[in-house]
Amino acid sequence: MSIQFDRVASVLFLAIGVLFIIGSKNLASSSYGSAVGPDIFPLILGSILVLLSIRLFYETIIIKNKNSSKEKIQYKPFLIIFTATLIYILTLETIGYVITTFLFLFVCFQTMERTKWMTSLIISASFSGLVYFLYVEILKGTLPGWPVWFS
Repeated sequence: MSIQFDRVASVLFLAIGVLFIIGSKNLASSSYGSAVGPDIFPLILGSILVLLSIRLFYETIIIKNKNSSKEKIQYKPFLIIFTATLIYILTLETIGYVITTFLFLFVCFQTMERTKWMTSLIISASFSGLVYFLYVEILKGTLPGWPVWFS
């Protein structure tokens, strides 16, 4: 990527992270039947996004452009991941967390590196199952479960 693109992206992600943090403050701190409120994840994710965007901006200032030639921006992987994200958002409630997260991660991993499909399959399944178990069973939170036609 180009340093200019990274700099602009870091400022954009910083703004999005701050909006996540502000938006999480407007959510209720607890929900019925849940020990973990709906404000926790957006707050944590917003904080992580802010920290990572600050690091990216810092790296663009420090790193000198070693290679003066411009890289070609890859639109196809971006569009695939963007479309997968939209589909993930639209189907999360109806299909459930585990299945949609597994499919989303698998598509994203395969978009980034097509040769390791078995590794992508294992990591996607492990991550979606583990996060669901930790959040629902250990933290007593609520996530969209399995689809009605699956149970």
